[in-house]
Amino acid sequence: MKSTLKITTLVLALAGFTLSAKAQTNPTSTKTTASGIRYSIGVDAGIPTGKLADNYNWNLGGSLQADIPVASQLFVTVNVGYNNIFGKDVTVGATTVKATNIQLLPVKAGLKFFPVQNFYIQGEAGAAFVLNKTKIGADNSTVFIYAPQIGYQFALSGSNYIDAGVRYEASTKLISTVNDSKVNFVGLRAAYGF
Repeated sequence: MKSTLKITTLVLALAGFTLSAKAQTNPTSTKTTASGIRYSIGVDAGIPTGKLADNYNWNLGGSLQADIPVASQLFVTVNVGYNNIFGKDVTVGATTVKATNIQLLPVKAGLKFFPVQNFYIQGEAGAAFVLNKTKIGADNSTVFIYAPQIGYQFALSGSNYIDAGVRYEASTKLISTVNDSKVNFVGLRAAYGF
């Protein structure tokens, strides 16, 4: 938990430094397309937080996202992906067992706002469908998720870009009677946009 907090603090400090540097050179606008939808395909990774970190090491997945322009600096986002949360070896009494991986299919929608060129603040909410509900002993097949995120888009040739973001993602309970069955993690998304 302490290492996750340190990593998050470092990333936020770096983002703040980048934002202040860019704010001095590009104070008002961002290079966003006003007429077309942007698509990105990315790799998602993360570190579980809270009680989830007791039984799970990390998560890895992928996502597809569409950014639909509604104003010069504001987009509506639609995101669908896959997330596998890898189980740890857990000692129960004298026996060591591996926690069963959690497999989720998140579907989210939200807003992405560019306060300065290329730097964005994003918030999404939606549902995560539990793909291996029986194996992990969950009684909910769908959970509510939300994910605030900050990120930066690095321009490539033409209208292509690399989208790098840091987010905190959290869910409601997988098992309705167990408070510690939420899926919470600090995650990174690195995506190719076009």
